[in-house]
Amino acid sequence: MPLDSRSFRKALGCFASGVTVVTAVNPATGEPVGVTVSAFSSLSLEPPLVLFCLGNATLSLDAFRTAGHFAVNILSESQRDLSIRFASRTEDKWKGVAWESWDSGAPILANCLTSLECSTVQTMDGGDHVIFVGRVERMRHQEGGSPLIYFRGSYLDLGFTAPAQG
Repeated sequence: MPLDSRSFRKALGCFASGVTVVTAVNPATGEPVGVTVSAFSSLSLEPPLVLFCLGNATLSLDAFRTAGHFAVNILSESQRDLSIRFASRTEDKWKGVAWESWDSGAPILANCLTSLECSTVQTMDGGDHVIFVGRVERMRHQEGGSPLIYFRGSYLDLGFTAPAQG
């Protein structure tokens, strides 16, 4: 099969991924920003590092570059609407969204499986994306629940609820 961007994207869609909403506060305006991200990964346990990637065309890219902090909100299966909302280019993404802020002010979305508050350690070029590396400063996670999963261009229903960790 030829290696063009459409075929490559289709092939990568065979890798199921969790869905997150990454948030920050735009230092220029003081307003919250957020975007749906499936390009997220743990990076290191010591120190606790994670990474995520944003496309170069992301409207809030400059806000994330300059914020110094961000939050990764790992969505539950029941939060599909948040994934769709923050994946859109609508300007009113935050209307009616329940959130709180911790030490950095980055929005922590309500009822996520996990929320991680991070300080930005490094950014680097990644082709048509920017890679953000963050040190986890604070976190919260739920016991039990099922993740929101994206596979082959759509959401995947796991059909079960994961048990609480004991």
